[in-house]
Amino acid sequence: MPITADELRRHFLAAWGPDTCYPNASAEWTPDNPSRDQCGMTALVVQDVLGGDLVLAAVHVDGVKVGHHYWNRLPDGSDVDLTGDQFRPDEVVVGGEVVVRPPDAPRYHREQYELLRGRVLASLAAEPSA
Repeated sequence: MPITADELRRHFLAAWGPDTCYPNASAEWTPDNPSRDQCGMTALVVQDVLGGDLVLAAVHVDGVKVGHHYWNRLPDGSDVDLTGDQFRPDEVVVGGEVVVRPPDAPRYHREQYELLRGRVLASLAAEPSA
């Protein structure tokens, strides 16, 4: 039986760290907010495991774009956002459009993606089969 997104989240919780988030934000990463600045790498790994599409949106503070946010739309049409809990109260996710993953993705932050992917896949492989 395939893993669900809810079951997959605990594998990410064990895998996220300052070495898997965006490098410019690694000093800000804390165990109290483990999904902070992990969205791009996480969405790619979720897509590797569950398939579906990547969704990209803007992040605004006081109406001004300050960043972007990725999550997943699964083949059944449901949205899964394993890092949606990272935002501070003043940060608002705006919009969201399906984007195509380039064949060589990720072009940026490949080291963090590969590290996160390796940890999650190893954790999944270590689980006893039901």
